[in-house]
Amino acid sequence: MSGAAAGLEVLQITENAGVVQARKLVRTLAQQCRFSLVEQTKLITAASELARNTLVHGGGGTMTASLVEEHGRRGTRLVFADQGPGIPDVDLALTDGWTSGGGMGLGLSGSRRLVDDFVLNTQPGQGTVITITKWVR
Repeated sequence: MSGAAAGLEVLQITENAGVVQARKLVRTLAQQCRFSLVEQTKLITAASELARNTLVHGGGGTMTASLVEEHGRRGTRLVFADQGPGIPDVDLALTDGWTSGGGMGLGLSGSRRLVDDFVLNTQPGQGTVITITKWVR
């Protein structure tokens, strides 16, 4: 079945506990999807970075998680959404080593490298939505 999503779950990310919950949920979904341990770790790391960004830079928001099946492939899709200030310079924000704060500058660019599909939608003053998908190989 093309484009199907199963087990849609929405988590609020409004405090540090939400970031921890996001990692736990992603670990569970990655295991259900039967990712290898390395691929699980990549997805959980990307999710952790994006959940932290949602909290710190977006002022809080949501993570919507689901198992997906498209074109004969199965995977895990995560959508991080906030109503924060948005990202004024997407190219700069996706540059390795760039940071808007005191971090290491690996959040967006590192997360993008760890997953198969990465879509960023943002408008200054209107928030940010990042959709990532990791496919089973």
